[in-house]
Amino acid sequence: MTSTALTVVINAAGGAASADAAVEQTVRDQFEAVGIAADFRTGDADTIRAACKEAKAGAAKAVVVGGGDGSISLAASELCGSDTALGILPLGTLNHFARDLAVGTTVEEAVGTIAAGHSRRVDLAELNGRTFINNSAIGLYPLMVFDREAQQKRLGRSKRLAMIVASLHTLARFDHQRLTLTVDGRRRQVDTPLLFVGNNDYLLELPRAGQRDRLDDGKLCVLVMRSKSRRAFAAATLRALLGRTRPDDMVRLDEVEELIVESRRSRLRVALDGEVEHLPPPLTYRIRRAALTVLAPPPADQPRQ
Repeated sequence: MTSTALTVVINAAGGAASADAAVEQTVRDQFEAVGIAADFRTGDADTIRAACKEAKAGAAKAVVVGGGDGSISLAASELCGSDTALGILPLGTLNHFARDLAVGTTVEEAVGTIAAGHSRRVDLAELNGRTFINNSAIGLYPLMVFDREAQQKRLGRSKRLAMIVASLHTLARFDHQRLTLTVDGRRRQVDTPLLFVGNNDYLLELPRAGQRDRLDDGKLCVLVMRSKSRRAFAAATLRALLGRTRPDDMVRLDEVEELIVESRRSRLRVALDGEVEHLPPPLTYRIRRAALTVLAPPPADQPRQ
């Protein structure tokens, strides 16, 4: 990528690498090293929104966001459906979207990807009109996330430690719920502790459990956990964490482009790219094909230009 109008936004609250002066200077140095001039900003969600809106209005050809998956998801929602490209600096704790796009695991690698200038379009998923880049879940997983966030705020625990403790708390509060799922006009009732909806297909086996091969296949990944007891749920969860999921742990619904979730409950606890909300049903999930342009290498089965 030659020196063009590029906006780089570092989220000051974006995951494990807080945007202090050292992080910002590292980012500046890496862009300077590859000869890319940019407008550098450090801020919060409003800063990301403003940069994306300005870029869509013609102020920049691409917006590069440094932060965790939450920051990237926010930028993706702002740039969805536009021709403005999104570049990613993996400054969060897990960086799932950056990993699955193979943009690199360090700032240096990610800036190298941006400098290479390859762009491609990928899918986004949508819940009741709101886009997400990774996944959504209904049931016990959102409860784990809610518990984890409370521990981080109240006790200052790391994200990983808080999630382990939250998992144990959730097992003690085991619950399942009856949902009505509609796919392609066909309705089915499920009784499950966990419904998972992903943006494209997720792998469940080692060594790449929890990863995605593609983000442009135009399908939702819908998984329904079968477990009816606390013990069965604990065993299935442990197998999932170890990448040893068994066929009878999950029901996978194939070739899904739209999913409608209904419940008798007035509100459902829903996780959306790691953020928990309480939403009234029905919930409508859709895939948004080729909705986002990203600065990323081509998929492994496609040659580089």
